[in-house]
Amino acid sequence: MGVASRRKAEELILEGRVVVNGKTAVLGMKADPERDHIRVDGKLLRGSEPKVYIILNKPPGVLTTLEDTEGRPTVQQLLGKLRFRVYPVGRLDFNSEGLLLLTNDGDLAYRIIHPSHKIPKTYLVKIKGVIEEKDLSKLRKGIRLDDGMTAPAKIKRVRAPRAEKNSWLEVTIYEGRKRQIRRMFERVGHTVLKLKRIRIDGLGLGELKTGQWRYLDEVEVKKLKKGLKM
Repeated sequence: MGVASRRKAEELILEGRVVVNGKTAVLGMKADPERDHIRVDGKLLRGSEPKVYIILNKPPGVLTTLEDTEGRPTVQQLLGKLRFRVYPVGRLDFNSEGLLLLTNDGDLAYRIIHPSHKIPKTYLVKIKGVIEEKDLSKLRKGIRLDDGMTAPAKIKRVRAPRAEKNSWLEVTIYEGRKRQIRRMFERVGHTVLKLKRIRIDGLGLGELKTGQWRYLDEVEVKKLKKGLKM
């Protein structure tokens, strides 16, 4: 593992202090610091491979994972074969779409995901029915879900065709719980019909079409890191 003898490494694993690609390591698990995200007591082991940053416009009906035992479509299939292994930063559920970052930079991924850094993620949301202002106020202040109170959110209405009997909203949250936005609106009686992430901090989709991806350029990476205070 690069930080200890084999015996010491086994002790660390048995004590649950080693995490590989977000999962607690077990004896016999294979991992390579050059390709995998390995943390010991929360500290990332650094490999020598160059850091790679990819932005993908995820379509609905695709899993935010690299493989699936049930054979469902994954983002890995959209990326094809890459020279370096990258991992999704956070999640977009199966039916959601939009901006997804993938990288082998564990520090950057951690800063985006962890709620203590309060990185804004902005979504375009279509909900069933016309939501009342009092319910928007509740969501903006924070609302209690099964896993606790949500942090305050920014929500503004987006103008929709007059004939449409649904609501379009732009929602910015600063945490990333599982199905958080869908659960927030369900809590006030509205079903989410469409959910698309359009920005992470200052990084937007731009002209990237659904299903397409590209590498971030040096300027974009520097701007992203500046926002993350790296």
